[in-house]
Amino acid sequence: MTGPLSSRLRISGTVRETAETSLVLGHSRHAAADLALQFAVDLARRLRADLHVVHAVDLLDYPVDPDAADWEQQARRALAEQRRHVDAVLAGFPLSWTYQAGHGNPARLITDVAEETDALMIIVGSHGEGMGATFDRLVAGSVSRTVLRRQRRPVLIVPAEYRPPARSSTTGPVTPAV
Repeated sequence: MTGPLSSRLRISGTVRETAETSLVLGHSRHAAADLALQFAVDLARRLRADLHVVHAVDLLDYPVDPDAADWEQQARRALAEQRRHVDAVLAGFPLSWTYQAGHGNPARLITDVAEETDALMIIVGSHGEGMGATFDRLVAGSVSRTVLRRQRRPVLIVPAEYRPPARSSTTGPVTPAV
């Protein structure tokens, strides 16, 4: 396989009824990404849309000490745990979903998947304000801002202050992030 798909891990979740539209979610290890995941699951259910979760693997996904004898194994475990977390959140999702992870620019991976799936919109989380958010933007840049600049389709940014409702009449109980 060649091109941008060759460097991307694609896992199809439970394939159920295929929807007429889809949403793409940019996901990471940050708490804001889990809030965005919860929001995206709720919105996809309401819209009856397939959901494509995209994770750009970066240095923050790897262990701190690159000289550790088991550095690669630690990295694989961390990425597998993140994938299992998304799988657990989407376990009861009524439509089809995928989890795609790859190395590279997060905004490019997200927009590539949005183009490939002709997504209705892209959903990303915002780290909010404060020292941690500022540090993340210095290290990795603002994915949400970059996606906004390079995309022609709507981009929905879930604020770090978002709190999902305890129960929604159309979706049932909301599954909390692990």
